[in-house]
Amino acid sequence: MRGIAKALLVAILASIGIMLFTNLIFFFPWYLTLVVETFNLSQAAASDNYIKQSYYDDALQRMKERPVFREKPEDIRITAVNESSYSAIGSDNESSYAALTELEKPYRQRGSPVTVTMSAVYPLSITLWGRKYEREVPVTFSLTTIGLKHYKDLNYYFN
Repeated sequence: MRGIAKALLVAILASIGIMLFTNLIFFFPWYLTLVVETFNLSQAAASDNYIKQSYYDDALQRMKERPVFREKPEDIRITAVNESSYSAIGSDNESSYAALTELEKPYRQRGSPVTVTMSAVYPLSITLWGRKYEREVPVTFSLTTIGLKHYKDLNYYFN
């Protein structure tokens, strides 16, 4: 009887291990999607020194439509901050910032860093005997890029 119990326990543990390994196989493409989307947004931030609202909305919509991201779309977060720790997400129309001060504008002068961070939750789940066990794994990826665009409405400081 003892041998049967041990064999049953080993079989249960092996099946749980196989299911966890299968979940981890899906994690890597999921994580790479997060990395690629963060990279794409950081490139957009580098070209304009901030992220335009349309780029932000498009990236968020793309992420919410991806297979595993679809399960937890409310947990997807995209942030972009400039060197002053202010939001670097702004309007598509740059002329709307003409009357604002330098600190109120989402963009900074060429050479200033912009940090783009994307975070999401990976649903690690196992179903055993019809019962679903789930653990949420929060993951964040961040890239810092340097703005390339020169703005005439901002002071240019030489380092």
